[in-house]
Amino acid sequence: MRLPLLALLVSAPAHGYELKHALESLLGAAYPPPNVGQIYVTLGRLEKAGLIEGEDVEQPDRPNKRIYRITAAGRETVDAWFEESTVAPRVRDEFFMKLALAPRSGTINQIALINRQRRHYLKSMRELSLLAAAGPPDNQVAQLLIEGAMLHLQADLDWLERCQEELE
Repeated sequence: MRLPLLALLVSAPAHGYELKHALESLLGAAYPPPNVGQIYVTLGRLEKAGLIEGEDVEQPDRPNKRIYRITAAGRETVDAWFEESTVAPRVRDEFFMKLALAPRSGTINQIALINRQRRHYLKSMRELSLLAAAGPPDNQVAQLLIEGAMLHLQADLDWLERCQEELE
């Protein structure tokens, strides 16, 4: 959460609820909505680390709000984040661990395990398809997120087929 918040603050200062709304608007319904409490805790940590600065702004008829702006150190952190490649291939896959250990259980059938996982992936694909159809068509980022998730699910389904072929 800390790096996406920093990246949002590069474009303009904001308070916690604005950052929450910006993430939700950008990523759409397919991405789990951020918890505003988590956002404020993260903003506090970023401020303590010197990556952002907060300033209390008075509001008539409301409590003060705290506006955050990125510091030079925060900007360097964001730039370094964008330069890094992301996660390595999924070698530590929980489902694969279950599949590998199932024969040792003496009671778990590997094909039944594959079929259960396949149903789960297909259900997830249906849910993503509904989100894609219901979401605003002009939110390209959200549509790309959904498409990427669906492509990953399709690859997982293909891999399940390969596992089943090998095990039968």
